[in-house]
Amino acid sequence: MKKIILVALLCFLFANLFAQANSDSLAYQLQRKKINSMLAERSLKFGQYDKSLSEHSGIFGLQTKKDIRRSNDILMDIVKTDNDIYKQLKILLEYRTFQQSQVQDKSKETETNALGFMYTIKQLRDQVDQLKKLGDKNAELQNKASRNFIIIVIILLMIILMLLRNQIRAKEDKQR
Repeated sequence: MKKIILVALLCFLFANLFAQANSDSLAYQLQRKKINSMLAERSLKFGQYDKSLSEHSGIFGLQTKKDIRRSNDILMDIVKTDNDIYKQLKILLEYRTFQQSQVQDKSKETETNALGFMYTIKQLRDQVDQLKKLGDKNAELQNKASRNFIIIVIILLMIILMLLRNQIRAKEDKQR
């Protein structure tokens, strides 16, 4: 019965840990999707930058200041997007580290609980063994006491019978 309770408790703890891991991995997946969308946005911006470099609206097919400024603006926008991506990647990595430390903490806690339960079960088994030994000892003492009581009763009956016999002989001797 105790084993069943222990197994049920461990199953409950692992199910709880698994449910929490699923919710954590959902947030992790959302963060990854956000980073992937930012990377797709950066790719589009880089395509615009590449296109702006090939535009030459000046005389004799040269780039004008306006073309260069537009390319620089797009490039600055790419740099800002890259910085945002780095920030989000850092958050993702910190989140992953946090998840791993949480899993390790839960694992240690579960292991500690399991060891505590096993120690408690061992103590209870030892107590049961001690109580069995004490019960056996008490039963043996009670058996001895019962034997002694029966022996005393038999001895008393024999004494009473001897006394009655002696009285009967004494009456017979008086009557004769």
